[in-house]
Amino acid sequence: MSLRIMLVDDHKLLRDALRFFLEKESDLEIIAEAADGHEAIKLAAQLKPDIVIMDIGMKGIDGIETTQLLISQQADVKVIALSSYTDWRYIDEMLHAGASAYISKASDATELIWAIRAVKKNEPYFCPETLMVLMTSTRQPQAVGNVLNESVLTPREREILCLLAQGKRSTEIATQLYIAVSTVDVHRRNIMNKLDLHNIAELTQYAIRTKLIEI
Repeated sequence: MSLRIMLVDDHKLLRDALRFFLEKESDLEIIAEAADGHEAIKLAAQLKPDIVIMDIGMKGIDGIETTQLLISQQADVKVIALSSYTDWRYIDEMLHAGASAYISKASDATELIWAIRAVKKNEPYFCPETLMVLMTSTRQPQAVGNVLNESVLTPREREILCLLAQGKRSTEIATQLYIAVSTVDVHRRNIMNKLDLHNIAELTQYAIRTKLIEI
């Protein structure tokens, strides 16, 4: 069964290039294109894509707000950010909005295929440039330098930390672990308090640097 993909970018030339490249893969189907956030939200509601490849810098509502709205309306959609912006703020905001992957437009086109394959398996994906920002940003939480052990997080908290850093949402984690969504949210707050983390980007950065997850 083909993965149904929607392209969201305000440059038609780029959308055409992406369509040409992605449709070479036998299991990928481009079901829609949108030039702005409003059009993307409307089309997604009608067509229910599996994956949305999302630009950030668009007129009207940007890719960050569009991602938040899409995920609030279609919880199982996966968003891959494809952007020329690779500084911490944009990566942080897109991850916080719910994006599962972040790819620089300067990357090789095959990075996008790898990202699609990863998010299909509910795994996060970052291109090397983005991963370097996550690993070397000066906005690293103090806890990144600490050794993770029993006295810092409980086994359940480590388990939930890994799942959050893999791009899983609270509802997905609750289902996987057979616990309430409210319990997941309590654990998430405790994890962030204990490790002095403030957002999903810092959480992911911590998990990468302490080798809790592998990219």
